[in-house]
Amino acid sequence: MARVVRNSKFRHVFGQAAKKQDCYENIRITKSAWDSTFCSVNPKFLAIITESAGGGAFLVLPLDKIGRIDRDVPLVTGHKAAVLDIAWCPHNDNVIASGSEDCTVKVWQIPDGGLTSSNLTQPAVDLVAHQRRVGQVLWHPSALNILLSAGNIEINGSGDMKIFIWNVGKSMILQTIDCHPEVILSVSWNFTGSRIVTSCKDKIFRIINPRTGQIVKSGMGHQGAKPARAIYLRDGRIFSTGFSRMSERQYALWDEDNLGISLTMEELDSSNGILFPFYDEDTSLIFLCGKGDSTIRYFEYTPDAPYIHYINTYSSSDPQRGMGVMPKRGMNISTCEIAR
Repeated sequence: MARVVRNSKFRHVFGQAAKKQDCYENIRITKSAWDSTFCSVNPKFLAIITESAGGGAFLVLPLDKIGRIDRDVPLVTGHKAAVLDIAWCPHNDNVIASGSEDCTVKVWQIPDGGLTSSNLTQPAVDLVAHQRRVGQVLWHPSALNILLSAGNIEINGSGDMKIFIWNVGKSMILQTIDCHPEVILSVSWNFTGSRIVTSCKDKIFRIINPRTGQIVKSGMGHQGAKPARAIYLRDGRIFSTGFSRMSERQYALWDEDNLGISLTMEELDSSNGILFPFYDEDTSLIFLCGKGDSTIRYFEYTPDAPYIHYINTYSSSDPQRGMGVMPKRGMNISTCEIAR
């Protein structure tokens, strides 16, 4: 009987590491145990959260400044405690937001060419409302100057577990979302920015209307005790990574109208690192990578069963310590690059 191969444009996609002369060296990446990607990139700059004494800092490099980085390179150093998350604005390549253990969110204006002479200590905007550390910052995908920040608990168990949606231009809160009883593990906007999905330590996924702050739908996600992450796909379905009761890593697909019953759920391996899902709306490819892993798995999403199709795995000899995805505007299309 003839073997039928599924028709896909991406069947032969493969990963290729940059040559050594095109890499960045001597970067002291933060040793924080916080579950963040520690890295953000756009067509102009690469930003990486770094190890620093006496406060929080992150490094901003122009993309073309490759090679060995000086130890005294200028940093963005306005936070009084460790930086936990950073995110470039999708509408302005010179604007980056950062969330920190010092309970603040700061928005920075990076000059063209990067920081050249001294540390950047003065933010363009300082957003103060959280009572405890700010674990995640996330820009709205289509509305200008709208930023989401998620607070989290301290080691001693106290915290606000609130999500604030900010108008950065006016430094004001547009909406406060206070419906999570435990740590917020991940937040994701949908394609149009009309809904957000959150994963929480109580193992429940929540779909929230960001204009009203009300929960639209909720349902039980992965059964494992370790953190889960959920992201919106372009058609409104939700893709998640998490753990089973036996601590095996899983991915799953959910219908937003029927959370709690997965469309598909597959176990991957028994490694203990959290898998970060990165989704490409244009190609419907999903990339799974985890800190401490030395592999990146690619999958293709289709609207029809079996929904998630394995494509390939990229393996390297070095474990990953942070990850970020270049927007499509930064792709080198002359080499058929579809993701970086």
